[in-house]
Amino acid sequence: MQPLILTDERVRKACETTRELKIPDEKTLSVLKKLLQENGENWTLIKLDNYTALIDAIYSLDEEQEEEEEDKKKNETLSNGTRGKHVFDSPPSGALKKQGKNVVVGTDSPATLKRKYETRSAASGSSTEEAQKHPSNGVVRKKKYKTIIRDITKGSESVEISLVDEVGTEQVPKFTYIPHNIVYQSAYVHVSLARISDDDCCASCKGDCLSADFPCACARETGGEYAYSKDGLLKEEFLDTCLKMKKAPDSFSKFYCQDCPLERDDGKCEGHLIRKFIKECWRKCGCDMMCGNRVVQRGIRCQLQVYFTQEGKGWGIRTLQDLPKGTFVCEYIGEILTNTELYDRNIRSTSERHTYPDLKDEEALCLDATVCGNVARFVNHRCEDANLIDIPVQIETPDRHYYHIAFFTIRDVKAMDELTWDYLIDFHDESHPVKAFRCCCGSELCRDKKPKGSGGKSGERRKAVPAKKQAGSKAMALKRK
Repeated sequence: MQPLILTDERVRKACETTRELKIPDEKTLSVLKKLLQENGENWTLIKLDNYTALIDAIYSLDEEQEEEEEDKKKNETLSNGTRGKHVFDSPPSGALKKQGKNVVVGTDSPATLKRKYETRSAASGSSTEEAQKHPSNGVVRKKKYKTIIRDITKGSESVEISLVDEVGTEQVPKFTYIPHNIVYQSAYVHVSLARISDDDCCASCKGDCLSADFPCACARETGGEYAYSKDGLLKEEFLDTCLKMKKAPDSFSKFYCQDCPLERDDGKCEGHLIRKFIKECWRKCGCDMMCGNRVVQRGIRCQLQVYFTQEGKGWGIRTLQDLPKGTFVCEYIGEILTNTELYDRNIRSTSERHTYPDLKDEEALCLDATVCGNVARFVNHRCEDANLIDIPVQIETPDRHYYHIAFFTIRDVKAMDELTWDYLIDFHDESHPVKAFRCCCGSELCRDKKPKGSGGKSGERRKAVPAKKQAGSKAMALKRK
């Protein structure tokens, strides 16, 4: 058999597929050569289902090598002093053949390949277990495989977002991926070009507004300055001010409403922080989509991955690339509901939900990513030292009755780091809907740590739950009147 070279189109495509799973080309070429030899250099079955057989063989080799090391250690402790032999230095031997929909390796005892790589819809999938008896001591072990979805967005985003379960203990979450917010039923989001006056857009601009000598009309509502730098990042001063507002809201201006939709009790409005927001150019502007003031509406550009955490927090998100401070990561996407609809949905739900059913104004909108949402639904909570911040973004509605929620990095984030966001939950507020839960974010600054020497009430129990949004806690207030 001739040596495999990357200039061969078939070899190149196989390596491109495995690179997405962070598998080195050297390992791919080694296993691929072995499979081709065993299969008479027939590529047909190897290419089935996006190189499933090749990827399975690579993972099997890794797992068998790991088990070999474990078995050697176990054999050393056997009471009879014998040492078992469990050596795997090649992928499963035998010719590949098709049996129904399964790819089968022909061995002395043929067995269907267990698929550790599956491209499924985001609504299905689970980890795979195989009981295996060791030949030397008869101990039965269960091998747990990764569940991998190549792209949970199903092509709806400009970049693929993969999902992996390296722990192998959790069902793939069931939800419908959507790249844009959708109105559930009664929520009123009035988007109209006619409502945008000439003063609220930059119709005379061309190309990139950030390249002009002076800020355009779209920067007027944000103090005459753009929130973005020419590198596409949030300006340091803008981001630092947003962080200060999060940490010390009482130091900034508030507005007060007469009939507050967010007030739980029939008392006076406690005031709402006048948050800094981003105003982006839009369709009525003269600039194009590559304008530097159109960051959020261009969608996700980062390489992200949903994964099952090993710290007990459930599913989370990590970045597959280094992200500098001020990078736009993703928008929080979901169904737009009124508070009444959200309350009704909570009542009908059979699963645990922890939202804000006390909101009472029909015009106060909420985003719920439980049933329909995007990758942001997997962002875990972390007290105080999270690496993301949520910032309102105004795009298509000039009166700010509806805005987008965008996540930006607040510091440099390294590849493979988890992306987290501080939900700003007060765990000691007895009137708060999540008072019965305990945070396990792992931060040294966790707000749910019991003060030294303090004691809880007799018989009081708080349920330990992952520091992430549960099924119903994927909702957030969207509109404040």
